[in-house]
Amino acid sequence: MTQTQDRSRTFSWSDPLAGAAHIGRRSGLELLRAMIAGELAAPPIMHLIDMARMEADEGRVTVELVPQEFHYNPLGTVHGGVISTLLDTATGCAVHSTLPAGVGYTSLDLNVKFLRPVTVDSGRLRCEGTVLQRGRRTALAEARLTDTKDRLIAHATSSCLLLPLTP
Repeated sequence: MTQTQDRSRTFSWSDPLAGAAHIGRRSGLELLRAMIAGELAAPPIMHLIDMARMEADEGRVTVELVPQEFHYNPLGTVHGGVISTLLDTATGCAVHSTLPAGVGYTSLDLNVKFLRPVTVDSGRLRCEGTVLQRGRRTALAEARLTDTKDRLIAHATSSCLLLPLTP
């Protein structure tokens, strides 16, 4: 995806149900790594906001985004919803990376603290999510969003409900 001088933008995505068909059949970490390797399509939200990169290990996920004008709110900064989406992705995927095949999750809450404004001058943003605690029914994760100068931009915690899945 590129932004042109006339400030227009187009993007495409794969059928999200094709990837969803693998949920429950592989572990969360296997699914994330297959997506990173291009074996499974990334979910449409990643294309919508133009997430640039993802890394995944058990209990830890990192996503990156380069701020663009199309992320802006009326104040001329990146919209809090875009920042929250990065934080939600990092926390949720960190939890997902710990789950065995047959177990899924859904977010119960997302608590965000915005610490600095973000503009195109902020450079590449890095959002790292980490699982703090995982039980049989719930998990708690946090995410830290930093800019290219390693300054903390935003922080979030998320509780997730763990659910049995049927393939």
